[in-house]
Amino acid sequence: MKSVVEVRDIKLGEGIPKIAVPLMGRNDEELMSDIKYLKTINFDLVEWRIDYYKDVENIEKIEEVLSKIRRMLGKIPLLVTFRTAKEGGEKEITLEYYVELNKAIVATKNVDLIDVELFIGNSKVVKEIVDIVHENGVKVIMSNHDFHKTPSKQEIVSRLCKMQQLGADIPKIAVMPSTPDDVLELLSATNEMRRDHDQTPVITMSMGSLGVISRLAGETFGSALTFGSVKAASAPGQLQANELDKLLRIITSTK
Repeated sequence: MKSVVEVRDIKLGEGIPKIAVPLMGRNDEELMSDIKYLKTINFDLVEWRIDYYKDVENIEKIEEVLSKIRRMLGKIPLLVTFRTAKEGGEKEITLEYYVELNKAIVATKNVDLIDVELFIGNSKVVKEIVDIVHENGVKVIMSNHDFHKTPSKQEIVSRLCKMQQLGADIPKIAVMPSTPDDVLELLSATNEMRRDHDQTPVITMSMGSLGVISRLAGETFGSALTFGSVKAASAPGQLQANELDKLLRIITSTK
């Protein structure tokens, strides 16, 4: 049976895929407005994309805003992500600052999950970040994004297994399809992970309009979390969160 990761009141890897929505505000006013708007949205988890935040290189400011976000979200699980430019994010920072930033964030105890990129550094560096995160009682979503292509099924499985070996609580991969066969490759890899490497849940998606089915079929193939947009999408092919919630429930009710 596939492992389940519990984060506050949600269980990732059990039942219908959970819905994450992004906070992408560039300043405090936009962030607070977006959080208030979440009251109109059906979702399970919030992802703060700090690479969009204008003061991301000011750790004291990040800690201050993170405290406000935590209070406003209450018991809603919070994932914090700095997505590097090479993996589709808004900006690039040094590896040294990436480590320092994530270390400071988990030390606040105001975050439930941290995104750690598989290729942010060599395996030793990645494992060191994972260990720091776990020492602070925070879980790791380890990620890889390919906006240019869909690797082979074997390569997708290999990367996800590598994430497990490096201590990821939940491996994640997002790839870009150019044909329907690419989408099938991603779904097949997801199913193989559930069947043969089920020590953790996984998150997988095929991006863009061609890959939308992968954002809906998580319960069938084995992806634990799907991402829905609020005011703006944080990746190509994201559905609006309320529509995503409706579709997932329709799929579940027909089983």
